[in-house]
Amino acid sequence: MVRKIGISTGGGDCPGLNAVIRAVVRAARLHYRWDIIGIEDGFDGLIYARNLKPLGLVNIAGILHRGGTILGTTNRGNPFRHTTVEDGKTVVKDLTPKILENIKILGLDAIISIGGDGTLSIARDLYKLGVPIIGVPKTIDNDLSATDLTFGFTTAVNTATEALDKLHTTAESHHRVMVVEVMGRDAGWIALECGIAGGADVILIPEIPFDIDKVANKVKQRQITGSRFSVVVVAEGASPAGGERAILAKATEDYENVRLGGIGYRVAQSIESLTEIETRVTVLGHLQRGGSPNAFDRLLATRFGAAAVDLAAEEKFGYMVCLKGRRIDSVPIEEAVGQPNRVDPHGQVVTTAERMGVEFGRSGETDQEESSQDDILQEENP
Repeated sequence: MVRKIGISTGGGDCPGLNAVIRAVVRAARLHYRWDIIGIEDGFDGLIYARNLKPLGLVNIAGILHRGGTILGTTNRGNPFRHTTVEDGKTVVKDLTPKILENIKILGLDAIISIGGDGTLSIARDLYKLGVPIIGVPKTIDNDLSATDLTFGFTTAVNTATEALDKLHTTAESHHRVMVVEVMGRDAGWIALECGIAGGADVILIPEIPFDIDKVANKVKQRQITGSRFSVVVVAEGASPAGGERAILAKATEDYENVRLGGIGYRVAQSIESLTEIETRVTVLGHLQRGGSPNAFDRLLATRFGAAAVDLAAEEKFGYMVCLKGRRIDSVPIEEAVGQPNRVDPHGQVVTTAERMGVEFGRSGETDQEESSQDDILQEENP
């Protein structure tokens, strides 16, 4: 029987984490009368059994609208390959026995782990060791295939769209090309959706390797037809056909993922060289992770948190809550990780953008439809 649960947040922060924490505490306390322990800084909190704090209704008052997480987070806390420095040397250890020991010492009957693919992969492996764990999916990238949406995503899209709105006016005033680099890692969802909502002329995503000549031709054609500015949205994981992604930092022993960034500057330099039009770059970066969650993300996060508590009550461990259509459901964590959610290059959302005249720089594909669109623009702007 569940009487005491722990809750932690891992991976990158995003809007809505505090809403999940609040929902878990309120559902666990008000409905089930359980005790809740807040575990700070992801799995590190369980490894060292430090910065643990009881959570009651007073602790979570006023956090629904707050960005970030009151529990802290880390994307370098893999207990299976924990990196420390001993005698000046880097040592990698498996510290999961410490986690198992501390769970017993703390008397935790269940753990609710909020995170993305990396955090949930660790949760899956801990479950295989007997840890009674439940997953809650979060990521601004929306790249988990087992759920229709992750909380934090729509707020990040809103933030990026608002930036595009502002950049449109300065681009038009100075007759410039504005290149906006957004997050998303290997998924182009943020770039695609904010690009459409923000009226971008070019959208470059990881799922469609791009031909920079086509991008430059789009910019030049807009100039010819009287639109003396262009807005280009680039996902951080986008890459030219036959080229490589722009990487700021390589993976390390304690951090499995490479750090992406810089593709916006590469694209801007190429556009300016090919078109001789002044081009500027804005990298939104962690602005997309910060700030208050919008109403949709607050609601989704609250529903996820309450559903995770119900799963704990049912002792349905090793599962992750998810959104399917309009319903909150659950799937085994095993099925939730390792199968990323990517943009379909020929899917409905991409097709809609292309119908609006958006250029994706598709490499090796015919320019017949693009030429037809250009002819229409020239007719309407003689």
